[in-house]
Amino acid sequence: MSDTQQRARKEAPPRMDVVPVRHWGRGIGAGVVLVLVGLAVAELATNPNFAWSVVGRYLFDVNVLRGLLLTLEMTVIGMVVSVALALVIGVMRISPSRVIAGFAAAWVFVLRGVPLIVLLIFLGNLGLFFTDFRLGVPFTDITWWSVPAKEVVTPFWASVAGLALAGSGYMAEVVRAGLLSIGRGQHEAAKALGLDVSGTLRFIVLPQALRVIIPPLGNEFIGMLKASAIVSVIAGGDLLTVVLGLSGLNFRTIEMLIVATIWYLLVIAVFSVVQVILERRTAER
Repeated sequence: MSDTQQRARKEAPPRMDVVPVRHWGRGIGAGVVLVLVGLAVAELATNPNFAWSVVGRYLFDVNVLRGLLLTLEMTVIGMVVSVALALVIGVMRISPSRVIAGFAAAWVFVLRGVPLIVLLIFLGNLGLFFTDFRLGVPFTDITWWSVPAKEVVTPFWASVAGLALAGSGYMAEVVRAGLLSIGRGQHEAAKALGLDVSGTLRFIVLPQALRVIIPPLGNEFIGMLKASAIVSVIAGGDLLTVVLGLSGLNFRTIEMLIVATIWYLLVIAVFSVVQVILERRTAER
């Protein structure tokens, strides 16, 4: 080692090891949380008032699984219809026409303002006001198509319609926010390329707006899945309707509600994973 290197080594400041600060509050908080969770689990597991054998017996019951399948069906169909309506209403909301934009705003206002349970009860009782649905010439007896109302307004389809209409009011605002997040420069560039309004919307605006739209749409789907439990007020045949019906036979209401809760959490966990995958793939584009 040369004299210069030895002199530089002597003049260099002493090396100091960085010691991380200990956060005692975090450890104490984590310990308290673990203790509370352990006490809650132990209480639920050892409480003699909970018949866990009933939960295990009905968890895979045929009727429960049938109700779960019906819940998924009405949620998926309601979500598809709701998204389709939301796309139309969302585009109408940003229309230069005051009439079209006003109609879309009124749609959003009404369907966001009416409670879901009120909407479901109203739709479930449409048969009290209409004997049949027909298509023909107004104010005449000429009818091209007719069907009894009781064949259309079944509890299942009334539930699907209620979920779809209520969801469209919320998701239309999500779509509008996504469309407005795209700068005017994108529209001007599309015009320079010779694209019309529909082409600009389909090829330029919507693909970019999906990054903003997909995350809240996933949350709306989970919210709709949970809201499907409300259709039990019109005996929609969903999971909650089935477990409440079974609880009336075995007089184990809490245990049957636990069965429904387990299935709701499992389904939501699966769809949450799917949502994360979709968000990541959309963000990579």
